[in-house]
Order: sequence, then structure tokens, then C-alpha cells
Amino acid sequence: MTEAKMEIRQPVPADLEEWLRMRQALWPLCPLHEQNQEIRAYLAPGADVVAFVAVRPSAGLGGFLEGSLRKYADGCSTSPVGYIEGWYVDPDLRQQGVGAMLVRAAEAWAAQQGCTEMASDCLLDNTVSLAAHLALGYEEAERLIHFRKSIVTG
Repeated sequence: MTEAKMEIRQPVPADLEEWLRMRQALWPLCPLHEQNQEIRAYLAPGADVVAFVAVRPSAGLGGFLEGSLRKYADGCSTSPVGYIEGWYVDPDLRQQGVGAMLVRAAEAWAAQQGCTEMASDCLLDNTVSLAAHLALGYEEAERLIHFRKSIVTG
């Protein structure tokens, strides 16, 4: 794997269009207005959330990671826990270390917040994400399927 030369930094308002593009690629079913609300929350000062972007040498962004502090995460024994909420790298930059650089930035942020553990999740069938997590030293904590049911009252 050749590591790409990328700047990793927190996003600024000028990054919104590119950040939104990547969020839509990661979460295509999430409505645009929700995506915009979530981006604004990551830009708000003092929140227990953080975002990092990978800046392409030429121009534009090539990846992002959104993280948070959680009181609990499956498989973790400490609190708070740094948590990777979303992580995306453009297809042309994958396998070049960009994702690893984003994760390292989030881990450093979590450590600065007093965390000693970092956690994440992925869908059961997302083998690419599973492999990426394992390659970065993450251990599978458990497999979980969530259920829901609408109920009628009255």
C-alpha cells in the first residue's frame, strides 16, 4: 500500500459541498436536509463530536471521518469512549492509507478528551469496512442484529 500525501484537518465552512457529496455517497438514503443538519452539528463549537477531512493535494476533499464521545460502546469497559460514527474515502484514494490517517486523527482527538478506548461499527455484510477496521487494529467486539416493530395503540 502506497500512502497518499494528504492533509488531515477539521472541516471549515468552505468544505461543506465536498463533505456533503461524500456523506451522500456513504449514506445515500439519508435525506439532504438531515445531512445538512448533521454537518452543522459537527461544526458547532463545544460539542462532544468531531470531524476530520482528507484534503487532496490538487484541490477538494477525498475523505472524511465523523466521531463522537459516547458513554458506552459494545465491548468497551471504560467511559467515555471515542466512537467512529462515519468514515468514508473516495474510491480512487482507497488502499492508500487515507482512511488510516483519518482514524489516527480521531483516535488522537479521543485520547485528548480522556478516552482510553475507541469503538466503531459496520453493517454485517460490509466486508470492506470490516477488513479496514481489522487492518487498523480494531477487534470485533460482537455481532448484533437490531429489530423493530410498529405497534398500534388503542
